[in-house]
Amino acid sequence: MNVLLWVLQGLPAAVFAMAGVMKTTQPIDRLADTLTYTKDLTPRTVRLIGAVELAAVLGLVLPAVTGLAVVLTPLAALGLAVVMALAGTFHVRHRECSAIGMNAVLLALAVVVAWGRFGPYSF
Repeated sequence: MNVLLWVLQGLPAAVFAMAGVMKTTQPIDRLADTLTYTKDLTPRTVRLIGAVELAAVLGLVLPAVTGLAVVLTPLAALGLAVVMALAGTFHVRHRECSAIGMNAVLLALAVVVAWGRFGPYSF
């Protein structure tokens, strides 16, 4: 089960690393071509979302790898679950149904990781 949880940690970590780097480094008008919702947010908000995603990636991976403050891994997973719930709500309100599926999958992965790392399969 530990290997499965590592895989489940790695998938959202990879997705959020790519998304976070994109949101923190690319110009907003270029982001708007692929992420249409960025037109509805301020540039500062988009950058903040990207920074939160990158922090969550570090929280999912580093404590588990180093063995230091391992409680941060399930907390990061819970944080990502909250971010995905908020993102899903945002997409529903803006009628962007195509994005909701990915939000739901990432939310489910984050919840499973949080459950596993807080509960029976903690480090």
